[in-house]
Amino acid sequence: MNSQAVELALGTLHESLGSPVSESMNFLNEVAQRYPDAISFAAGRPYEGFFDLDDIHRHLETYRRYLTERLGGDEAAVSRTVMQYGRTKGIIHELIARHLEVDEGITADPESIVVTVGCQEALYLTLRALRRRDTDVLLSVVPAYVGMHGAAQLVDMPVLPVEETPEGIDLDHLVAVVERAKADGLTPRACYVVPDFANPSGVRLSLEARRRLLELAAEHDFLILEDNPYGLLGDPDGPPTIKSLDDAARVVYLGSFAKTGIPGARVGYVLADQRVAGGHGGPETLADQLAKIKSMVTVNTSPIAQAVIAGKLLENGCSLRAANTREIETYRSNLRQVLDGLERRFGGEKAPGVSWNTPSGGFFVLLTVPFAADDALLESSAQLHRVLWTPLHHFYADPEPRRVIRLSFSHLRPQEIEEGLDRLAAFVLGRSDG
Repeated sequence: MNSQAVELALGTLHESLGSPVSESMNFLNEVAQRYPDAISFAAGRPYEGFFDLDDIHRHLETYRRYLTERLGGDEAAVSRTVMQYGRTKGIIHELIARHLEVDEGITADPESIVVTVGCQEALYLTLRALRRRDTDVLLSVVPAYVGMHGAAQLVDMPVLPVEETPEGIDLDHLVAVVERAKADGLTPRACYVVPDFANPSGVRLSLEARRRLLELAAEHDFLILEDNPYGLLGDPDGPPTIKSLDDAARVVYLGSFAKTGIPGARVGYVLADQRVAGGHGGPETLADQLAKIKSMVTVNTSPIAQAVIAGKLLENGCSLRAANTREIETYRSNLRQVLDGLERRFGGEKAPGVSWNTPSGGFFVLLTVPFAADDALLESSAQLHRVLWTPLHHFYADPEPRRVIRLSFSHLRPQEIEEGLDRLAAFVLGRSDG
């Protein structure tokens, strides 16, 4: 009997596993774990100061009462709905539809919504459905959310990068990329965009840019994948979502309750109301197709987790903007503190080559530094200065160092921000002099 353990060559596994993207999340988590006393501007996490485990029990009870009334007092049906394997599309789709109408001005058929295991699954399911041929490609502003790159790689869908300006996606460059792709025999299926406080740049698209993007999608026949985890945390008088402007089902709307609900619940959703022709039986939507894929991936999203999110929605009139008044003020205050702190430490002639952008909301600020910042330098920053940040190459899906780093401030307390900025200044200025 051969007792030697089987060894698999990485080259025999899916090629995404050898990509820098597959290492990004793990690497950043490992660095944080190795330096637990470091102040982290790396993690884009919600603020934890308002977390309360008792809320979970209350949310569950709130949803239970709602469901009991809805099911005519049938307690057995209530228990089965929450504790049994659930409907693949989800059990709280009607509440999500109400939330979209209340908070975003989006009119949605609940049956066009699939409740997912976080927004990451929503993105994966959508790309999996759209990627049919080797010539199918995804358009995206780059730098962009690491998870977008990862999901695209998992479904073998190349990402064609579109440049970003300080105002957001460069629409002229988008047209040039689309035209070049078509000339090369490729089919741009969709354009991925985070129009509100994008990760990593923090940029927010203007109303004019949103309308123009919709026009270009119709003109060049591609979908828009609108990912909107941060929009509700900004100015309520800001521009509307692209989906709310969409009268031709050009937009697939990707939503998450990670930033505005409870991150540990891992509940997201996708609104995919595009009609799908040529199926068997009656009319179907893209949401129906995504549910078919989901049934073979995660089967369903935890009904218990959905019930917790549903309770929070019900307790706030289905408005997560109303549910997050404390959090919104915390994020705005943290952003002001970071921008003011950067000015005090690096402004004027204090630090040649150092600059930063000034988002109006969200979780992130980009800091330009006078040296190339890579993972090795992050490790040095953590070890010598006990401060963490994110090298921008992770958002380009390549290992090339760049002179920009991302700072996340969402989860920090005011004293942590001040101390963290002091440590960051010591790192940056020491490196600049070196």
